[in-house]
Amino acid sequence: METPVEEVAVDVIPTKTTEVRSGQTVRLHERIKDVTPKGEIRERIQIFEGIVLGIKGAGLSRTLTIRKISSGGFGVEKIYPVNSPVVAKIELVKTAKVRRAKLSFLQNAKSGFKRKLKETYVNTTTKKAKKKK
Repeated sequence: METPVEEVAVDVIPTKTTEVRSGQTVRLHERIKDVTPKGEIRERIQIFEGIVLGIKGAGLSRTLTIRKISSGGFGVEKIYPVNSPVVAKIELVKTAKVRRAKLSFLQNAKSGFKRKLKETYVNTTTKKAKKKK
């Protein structure tokens, strides 16, 4: 049973239809607003690429928990509402076969389970180079 707010929101707010599951590596394009030294508001897109640890909620209130390992070797986790205007686009990079909905065991640095994820690449848009004679 939907609440009155959800009934109106379904008609008004466009939903982003992305079939993202836990264990997939995604590239999330995030809109960030910056203020220049002159005082101008500028918008740019920053890409956050990582493994989806879990999905929470349903419908408009659905959120993704994404974890990546930064350049210093530290883990960074971010939680994004899927239908937020901050999220510009979600690209699927590769997918892994997992048996859990929440991959909290990947948060432990000493865990060896991360090596055991069997991954397959999704984007196979490589062009064959033509040989010159």
